Amino acid sequence: MAQGKSEVHGCIVCGKPYQVLVAYDAQGNYIASKVMSAGGGEVKGVSRPLVACERHTNEEIERAVNRVYGETLNEEEEA
Repeated sequence: MAQGKSEVHGCIVCGKPYQVLVAYDAQGNYIASKVMSAGGGEVKGVSRPLVACERHTNEEIERAVNRVYGETLNEEEEA
């Protein structure tokens, strides 16, 4: 059974905090997330709950994810 948890995550680019509702499966693996604070959006295409401000470009977000995690986003799934 999936479990929802309210968490605070910072924007991957600038660090601004956002309230996020994160769903985990019974084993504790990440399933999905929803940003509850205004001005932020979920970063899609990664296997962890990441958030970015809506004002950042897809290029800025991709560079930040690559810098922090060494992952490349799938272009069609970017925030």
